[in-house]
This record gives sequence, C-alpha cells and structure tokens, in this order.
Amino acid sequence: MLRASMSYGRGGDLQPFQPNPNVPLLTNGQMVDDIPPEQHALVPSYIGAGGGGKRIHPLPFPDPSVPVQPRSMDPSKDLAAYGYGSVAWKERMDGWKQKQERLQQLRSEGGGDWDGDGDADLTLMDEARQPLSRKVPISSSRINPYRMIIIIRLVVLGFFFHYRVMHPVNDAFALWLISVICEIWFAMSWILDQFPKWLPIERETYLDRLSLRFDKEGQPSQLAPVDFFVSTVDPLKEPPLVTANTVLSILSVDYPVDKVSCYVSDDGAAMLTFEALSETSEFAKKWVPFCKKFNIEPRAPEWYFQQKIDYLKDKVAASFVRERRAMKRDYEEFKVRINALVAKAEKVPEEGWTMQDGSPWPGNNVRDHPGMIQVFLGQSGGHDVEGNELPRLVYVSREKRPGYNHHKKAGAMNALVRVSAVLTNAPYLLNLDCDHYINNSKAIREAMCFMMDPLVGKKVCYVQFPQRFDGIDRHDRYANRNVVFFDINMKGLDGIQGPIYVGTGCVFRRQALYGYDAPKTKKPPSRTCNCWPKWCFCFCCSNRNKKKTTKSKPEKKKRLFFKKVENPSPAYALGEIEESAPGAETDKGGIVNQQKLEKKFGQSSVFVASTLLENGGTLKSPSPASLLKEAIHVISCGYEDKTDWGKEVKT
Repeated sequence: MLRASMSYGRGGDLQPFQPNPNVPLLTNGQMVDDIPPEQHALVPSYIGAGGGGKRIHPLPFPDPSVPVQPRSMDPSKDLAAYGYGSVAWKERMDGWKQKQERLQQLRSEGGGDWDGDGDADLTLMDEARQPLSRKVPISSSRINPYRMIIIIRLVVLGFFFHYRVMHPVNDAFALWLISVICEIWFAMSWILDQFPKWLPIERETYLDRLSLRFDKEGQPSQLAPVDFFVSTVDPLKEPPLVTANTVLSILSVDYPVDKVSCYVSDDGAAMLTFEALSETSEFAKKWVPFCKKFNIEPRAPEWYFQQKIDYLKDKVAASFVRERRAMKRDYEEFKVRINALVAKAEKVPEEGWTMQDGSPWPGNNVRDHPGMIQVFLGQSGGHDVEGNELPRLVYVSREKRPGYNHHKKAGAMNALVRVSAVLTNAPYLLNLDCDHYINNSKAIREAMCFMMDPLVGKKVCYVQFPQRFDGIDRHDRYANRNVVFFDINMKGLDGIQGPIYVGTGCVFRRQALYGYDAPKTKKPPSRTCNCWPKWCFCFCCSNRNKKKTTKSKPEKKKRLFFKKVENPSPAYALGEIEESAPGAETDKGGIVNQQKLEKKFGQSSVFVASTLLENGGTLKSPSPASLLKEAIHVISCGYEDKTDWGKEVKT
C-alpha cells in the first residue's frame, strides 16, 4: 500500500543549495576545448593550493554572522493567489524569521562558532503539532470487487422486479400483490444494508505525538482523567473472578494513575461482590506493578497465564522468570480465596449476612436497601508493594425502594455518572460489562488521540472499541465472533458518519451525556469577486437589505419558536461556560438559570456545579465526609423524579 506523507510547520530545516548563475558547477568530466574561458570552473582557495599557473578565484561565501535575507521569486505576487495546500506560507515565513533571529542570537552569544546542535527541540515541537490520528481508506483492490457485485445485484433486481410487475397473476391477484410488496420490502432493506459497506475506512493513531503533546517525560502529565464503569448484578450468574479480572485490567492500564478511577456498580447489593472487590484491591497491589514493570499483555491475569505462547519473547530482565512464577502462585492463591467466598455465599443464613463489626449487611434485601459507596483504593490510601500510588477503586450500590422504577442497567449507569461527577468528575467515561476486559493497555491513549485532538477533538462524542472473544474455535466456521459486524459494518458506518454504540467498550465525553451541544465552528467570512459591475453589486446588496427589513416581526418570532421546538438545546451553549471556583452559577446568574439546571440535573448543588466544568475537575469540599454524603444523595432512588434524567440527560 502506498503511503503519502505531508510536511507541516517549519520548512527551513533543509537548506537546498542555490547555485549562483555566475559560477559554473564543478564536474568530474574532462575539459572540452570549445567551452569559453569565462565559463570554466572556479576552484576555491581552501580546496586546492595555487599551482600550474592557474588563477584561483575564491567563491563569495556569506558571512555566518549576517542573517540571510529572504528572496522570493516573484515579490509582486499576492499570497492568496497560491490557493491552499500543505505550504503554509505565512506560518513558514514567520517560523523562518524566528529561526533566523534565534540563530543570530546564538551566534552572537557563542562567539560565532555555533554548530546548530540546539535545533533538536524544534524537531520535537514540529512533531507535536502534527495531527493525532488519520483516516486510512480501504485499498481499491479490496473494495472495488465488492462494489461491482453490489451493482450487478442491483441490475438483476431491476430486471426481476420488471418481470414481476409486468406479469401479474390474474387468478390470485391478492396473493401476487402481497408477494410483490414483500419482495420490494426485502430488496429495500438489502439496499439500505449495502450503503454502510460502500465506503469503509480504518483509523490510525499516533501515540508518540500524543505523548509529545500531553505527556512529556519529566513533566506533569496533561492527559485528561478517565472514569471507568463496570456493571454487575448477580454474582452467582456473573462469576466474581471474571469481574475481578476486568477490574485488574483497568487498574493496570498504561495511563497516569492519578487520572484513572474505576467504579464498580453492584445492582444486586451482594456482599459476595463487596468481599470479592476487597480481595481484588489487595491483589492489585502486587499485580499492577508487575504489569508495568515487565510491560505484559493482556493485563487480565486469568487470560495472561492461559496464553499458549512463548512468554519469554522480548523479555530481557533476568528476574522476569522468577517474579512471573511468584506472581502466578499469588494469583492461584487469590483464585482460591475467591472460590471460597463463592462457596460460602451459596448458603445464605436465615438472618442474612453480617459485616465484620457484627452489624447486618445493608443489602440483605435486594429490592429494599440504602445506597452504599466504599472507596478501596485511591489517593488517600492503598499503595502497591513498591510504594507507588494506585488508581481509585470505588464500590457503588444505588438505593432501591419498592414502588420505584429503577430502569435496570440504564439506571445503574446514570447513577454511576452522577456519583463519579461528585467524587472525581473526569471529562471522559468508559463503560464495560463485567465480562469484558481490556486486552490492550494503551487503549485509553488510543481513544485520547481522537478526544484530545486539537482540531476535531471537541466535536467527537464517543469512541467505540470493537470486541474480541476468547475461547472460540477459530476453525469453526459457525462460531460467532461478530467479525462481519465489527470489521465490516462498523467500519462502513464510520465512513459515512460514525459507528453505533454497542453498549460496552465505549469512551464517552461527559458533556455529551449531559445534553450539551458541541462547540460550533466559526464560518469564515464569505468572499466575493469583483467580476460584476459596481452598479449590479450595489443593486443586489440593496435588495438583500430590503428583504431583511421587510420581514415582519411575528414571522421571525414564529420561526424562532418552531426552531426551539424542533431542536431543543440546553439553556446555554457549552462554549459560553468557563471553569471557575464554586459559585460559578451565581456569578453568571444572567446566563445560567439555577432553577433550570436543578430541574434538568436534580437537587444537588455539588453535582450541578460539576456539570459546568467542561474539562472536568472536582470542586473544593470542606471534608470528604460531606462529599461522600452528597454522593449518597445523588444515587438515591427518588433523585431522578421530575428531572430530565432518562430524557435529555442519559447514558
């Protein structure tokens, strides 16, 4: 496949040789007698000493201490006449001038012996300005045969329906009409199914550019925080060991630990899930540093130790084999402890489960229990065996009472959105089912290449990852691996507008879930040419102004009214919101209506204030206890009543 590369930014790194028309080029050929003497090659004085009675003319080399003056081929030509392309004239010229000034300053400070070694950082800066992702179209040799098959089938369908319509069955006209209608319906559904497959695309990300821009070595990381959601209900149907592997793969992702928070939603309020998560947090103190030290993949221990591959490939550390054996033994002991909890949970006592202090477990009644939140790992405590900080791990079980509609998984996801906004408020969310683990530790960085792209990042609502399945026989042609859906249909939809959300493995922008519109790009000013006569241009402008002034006010109000009804939008645009300290909603009372916000998001001042922070971040709280109390409040069963949750604000 051919790959084309475009150059952005500076173009003055390579200084091409500009021949002097008065100086002929030096060649290795033999002298020709018919060349005039004035066009003979001139030898510089430092190349060869004078000899043979030949005159030596030194070449006029420029003084390195004098800056080079720019010379264009046609100074009278306007830059707008060149159109647009990869040659950014003004940017390149400004960068060239700045570089010349910097070189002049360095030469003057260094005594004129500057050798140009200080230009390495400029190359890195130029690389950091490149786009973080690009579209890679499918090669024509692969897609064109399929397109030809679609066209041939359309032609055959046309002939078929022409024959069916022109030859009706008079003896059974009703049955013939019904069959033709059904055939047309199936044909239309097939045609609609082919549209997404006409223009599939692939996408390529540049993780090195993301690191140069947001995660430079030796500096605080500027990558955006991410909140992970894991949902589970019944631990007897969804094994806790599978959920534990999912959580471990999240805690060990290749991402700054202070920007990762994992929330586990237990909709069954099971003590088994709570205890299993406690055991998982203890094992994570050993597993996470092991994964990051030896850079292993995948980072779910169950699937890592089951791989039938050469695990010593590309491993150079002498201690890897010893530590891997010790880690495998620790994981087997961890599995035994989880299995013991599962075996104990199968026999539920009549009085219900009790906690360590003897108090009854709040979730003994699955349909009637208060909300529960427990932070196992985080900044306040819980470091790994090497003393490093671990990502935040939070157990959440929303309140349930009789007579309330809890909306199953959708309601649990909405509760996680609210409680995460109060505790961490990361600008991006990733939801996973309890049996879906992350098989690529750099997956979050891949998503940030789209979300944090300076050009199109703010317009991206979500990034959907494909699913891959383990334990399926690859030689079984009837095994359901969803290859057609993820590798063909989803890529085809991406070529049209974007893939659909499949319910898991998706990175969302939090502001998009709140119902905020994407920032609108400012349209460039319209350009007009002067090809028309001046009187015609004035006449057109006057007619346009008359049309604007003659429009009646009731019609304008009516048009705006219907526009609001058809396209409902929030009370304020996202671009008008600025990050600020607590009380931002009162300072902008003329723009933001506090009552409308509470009607939309619910009766929680902390949560409502967090929705105004476009780039995330939590508000200052007097104490963690008050913040935890507010988090319990937003997951209460009656919090969504008379609000826009599930209508305008939803997951």
